[in-house]
Amino acid sequence: MKIANRALQVAISVSVAVSGVIHAYLYIHGYRDIPTVGPAFLAQGSVFCALAVLILVGGPAWTQLAAAAGAAGSLVAFALSRTVGLFGFIETGWQPSPYAAITVVTEVLTLLLVGMTALRQRPRPSKDLPLHQGADGADEPSPRGG
Repeated sequence: MKIANRALQVAISVSVAVSGVIHAYLYIHGYRDIPTVGPAFLAQGSVFCALAVLILVGGPAWTQLAAAAGAAGSLVAFALSRTVGLFGFIETGWQPSPYAAITVVTEVLTLLLVGMTALRQRPRPSKDLPLHQGADGADEPSPRGG
């Protein structure tokens, strides 16, 4: 495994773990009493910590996709809880401070890092493939290799 890929894997794992630990902490320190939202914090904390371990030890690619989906969902839930409410739960601003800001940063970071990983792993044309001219006149790899 290349060093850059491993560094991305570790960074994703750390960002997911931080979000998971904060959600578990908030569950223990008061959110457990909030209907629907409390159990969601417990579930997210548990799932994110498990995903962080799986990503760190080189789990399958779906673990990173699951982390990105969870991070995106968490950001949507955060926005809803500060605007129209989420299951009747409404918060204002960046409360609880500093946890709200830290989780938003880690979840955005998770999305960016998983996106970078996806871009690094996309298939690239081989330099050995012959080129043909595309409709726009630019050279492109031949779709049939010849």
